[in-house]
Amino acid sequence: MKTPARSAVRATRIVTLTLNPALDITTSIDRVRPTEKLRCRPARYDPGGGGVNVARIAHVLGAPVLAILAAGGPSGGLVTELLEQARVPVARVPIAEPTRESFTIDEQSTGGQYRFVLPGARMTFAEQVYCLDQLRAATASAGFVVASGSLPPGVPANYYQRVADVCRHAGVPLILDTSGGGLRQIRSGVFLLKASVRELSECVGRDLVTETDRLTAAHQLIEQRRAAAVVVSLGAEGALLAAPAGSYRFSAVRMRGGSGVGAGDAMVAAIAVGLSRGWPLVKSVQWGIAAGAAMLMTPGTAVCSRSAVENLFALVAEPSEVLGLSA
Repeated sequence: MKTPARSAVRATRIVTLTLNPALDITTSIDRVRPTEKLRCRPARYDPGGGGVNVARIAHVLGAPVLAILAAGGPSGGLVTELLEQARVPVARVPIAEPTRESFTIDEQSTGGQYRFVLPGARMTFAEQVYCLDQLRAATASAGFVVASGSLPPGVPANYYQRVADVCRHAGVPLILDTSGGGLRQIRSGVFLLKASVRELSECVGRDLVTETDRLTAAHQLIEQRRAAAVVVSLGAEGALLAAPAGSYRFSAVRMRGGSGVGAGDAMVAAIAVGLSRGWPLVKSVQWGIAAGAAMLMTPGTAVCSRSAVENLFALVAEPSEVLGLSA
């Protein structure tokens, strides 16, 4: 499968869209107990949310990026400030309600992790339109658009289809990573869809127990022209790729423990970076496997390092082709 041709004027800039960002707060404690007052260790603060994480990691991997995000209140201001401190270019869409916060608590005695995600900020219709306007303007210099994350309250389920329409009109490939109604409402215009097994199962409305089930469902989306290709993330088991030319199985890089927070976003970011370099889709997914593994080496929601991704990339095995399954 070839990457859509890009004009000489359009650079390989990756534009990300995050409607539901978060201020990620990570801390640790010896043991989590009910009722008692729990005194945690010093907290770490990171800008979070699907597209925000993708922009941060793509930036670390050396790609020019622009992060479009809806942000409000002091928490939204801190998310924007942290991105700017990391030298990630930002186009902030101001919203009235404060950006949500997410809490991760690592329990030192057991190695367990507790994650608490608060509801997103409700967006008005005018704020939603302004996000699309910002995206439309950004496509003039974009090589790829990555729309990632859940839809916040007040945003209709077909919003990502509107994003796909904007990208299609601009001739910019869209990479989409979302769930729920935002995924089910996609009808056309996605270049690459990344989904977990659960998300893919919800999208097609049936259980996907076996590898054949999962690839059949992915190719169903391709046949329906909802996406040109589909990557199914399998966590510690690696990933699957469904494309018109065939199906591929990717093994994961074996890692010792670590937090899986942000691994999926890292995979999407690295795939986008690989494609922006003109790499074939298969090689880009291998780069994504390496980036996802590299996130297991970082604390909380800190981004992985470029050197870690490059070192792990050397360990990613060549994928095996799955015969008999293609669109």
